[in-house]
Amino acid sequence: MKILLTKIIDATLLSKELGSDISAECIEVIRTEAIKIPAFDLKNYSLIFTSVNGVSSFFGNQFKPNEDFTAKNYNKIYCVGEKTKRELRKYGFGTFKVLKNADTLSKFIIGNCQHEQFLHFCGNLAIDVLDKTLPLQNISYKKITVYRTEELYPAVPEKYHAAVFFSPSGVRSFAKLNSLEGMKIFSIGETTSGELRKHTSTEIFTSEENNLASVFGLIKKEL
Repeated sequence: MKILLTKIIDATLLSKELGSDISAECIEVIRTEAIKIPAFDLKNYSLIFTSVNGVSSFFGNQFKPNEDFTAKNYNKIYCVGEKTKRELRKYGFGTFKVLKNADTLSKFIIGNCQHEQFLHFCGNLAIDVLDKTLPLQNISYKKITVYRTEELYPAVPEKYHAAVFFSPSGVRSFAKLNSLEGMKIFSIGETTSGELRKHTSTEIFTSEENNLASVFGLIKKEL
């Protein structure tokens, strides 16, 4: 059984999670690079992070949120996914709200946060769920690009029994020169699955949580 993962993952972890019956190979389909921007005052803004890269690039640019809840203009921090939450904790910051994906975050904001002003620190290819929905509800929202994602478009001539995808940009990069037919397709979360459905009618196995443990559990169950 040969499986392709569209992300570089430590070989020891793969062996531990997938065992000896599954031969796992990894390829890099996207590359990310932090963008330098001047830090500015975050006063009166709520902050949104939807990726680990967004968090690391934000702090790399020396932004300083105010998380003192007793202060009048402290920054509420909203994020997508436990991995993003853990990255924020590395820098000493907690989260006001953690949601599963951008769609559920959008619905939460519309239902509960109409009067806040939002800054979304993200990459150049961030999905457009938030900027499509929030301004329509007269909610102040602005994207701040702090990292760049490059789609690498690798050609993969070898055949695999299954392939695993971790982001919409990774799906687009792979699908440009390679077919998704004839193999089982695994996806980390519904956002990535939504992109996959644009490129194939094949059944997509979607992890319940946006993390590696959930993906590996799904793979072991299905393979």
